[in-house]
Amino acid sequence: MPASSTDPRTWSTHKDAAVSTVGVGLGFVLSDEDDIVCLDLDHCMNPLTGQLAPWAAAIVRDAGATYVEVSPSGDGLHIWGLADVRQGRKLRRPDGTAVEIYGTGRYIAMTGRRHGSSPSILADLSAVVSKLTAR
Repeated sequence: MPASSTDPRTWSTHKDAAVSTVGVGLGFVLSDEDDIVCLDLDHCMNPLTGQLAPWAAAIVRDAGATYVEVSPSGDGLHIWGLADVRQGRKLRRPDGTAVEIYGTGRYIAMTGRRHGSSPSILADLSAVVSKLTAR
């Protein structure tokens, strides 16, 4: 049975999910059991060169040493970290791109394609979240 972001009975460990033939890939369910958050930056990277748009580079810089991976689209990023986010937000930028901030009740597809030299740790993204939502 595929996982549901709202039904913990369908969740499994990474080890079990990695060998499962159900579904279309690995993902992570954001729940209110922890403070793990994901900043989803849409259409911010040239998939051929890896060059980030200046607005995205600024967010990655502000996030600091935390896990960042290329999103399934190949031209976006998922920035993972810690913050208290109970209500997801989608912030539209004037150029049509978007930043989505999620902390609970959401399934995020994962690629494992680390962006640059990002570490395998989760940093505190509270200040980044505050800065993004203050606009």
